[in-house]
Amino acid sequence: MDDEGGFLGIMGVREALLAAQERGLDLVEVSPNADPPVCRVMDYGKYKYQASKRTVEAKKKAARVDVKEVKLRPKTEDHDLQFKIKNARRFLEDGDKVKVTVMFRGREVTHPEFGAALLEKVVKELEGVGNVEAQPMMAGRTMTMIFAPVKNKP
Repeated sequence: MDDEGGFLGIMGVREALLAAQERGLDLVEVSPNADPPVCRVMDYGKYKYQASKRTVEAKKKAARVDVKEVKLRPKTEDHDLQFKIKNARRFLEDGDKVKVTVMFRGREVTHPEFGAALLEKVVKELEGVGNVEAQPMMAGRTMTMIFAPVKNKP
């Protein structure tokens, strides 16, 4: 039996429960499969509270990646395209993923090669800042491609 920081030795269950009650603490079974089973005298409520605090802290420190979207059209002019690429570059530098979407209207959908050419320009412009995570794929009237930020090499 382990007392908050000290070893009390091998004892029976009743003795261990009495020792825990004397200290105003709980008897917690730590390793039930050991021979003899290992128990600890501790404040179980305090232990659960600290464990929940540790999980909350771990969640705060976990990296969160957002997916930002940049929408284009097959007839997007060069200046507008550069503006959208600048936004995508900023998103990638901030550590977010970027989803580039080319939306087709009306008969534009019969020429998906225009959208593919546009996405190819975006790939060339974002080289070094973002890696292609998902190749261009057509879904209905939209063609999408996903970029992930480049990992900095130490």
